[in-house]
Amino acid sequence: MQNEEGQNMDLYIPRKCSATNRLITSKDHASVQINVGHLDELGRYTGTFSTFALCGFVRAQGDADSALDRLWQKKKAKVRQ
Repeated sequence: MQNEEGQNMDLYIPRKCSATNRLITSKDHASVQINVGHLDELGRYTGTFSTFALCGFVRAQGDADSALDRLWQKKKAKVRQ
């Protein structure tokens, strides 16, 4: 919910799984959020990163590593790494 000035007034904003687009509930204690750092052409960290959230369902199925790889390959083309 937003107030008249456009600021978020909600106490809890749920995340969505980057792989399945499911809502990650507050009771999903198996979910993780991973920040992947961006590098320049010399391999140095540039100070920027991409955030990926994976729900417990994806991790329980054993698909987390392939999902993260697929998401990063898609994102890598956008950030030109």
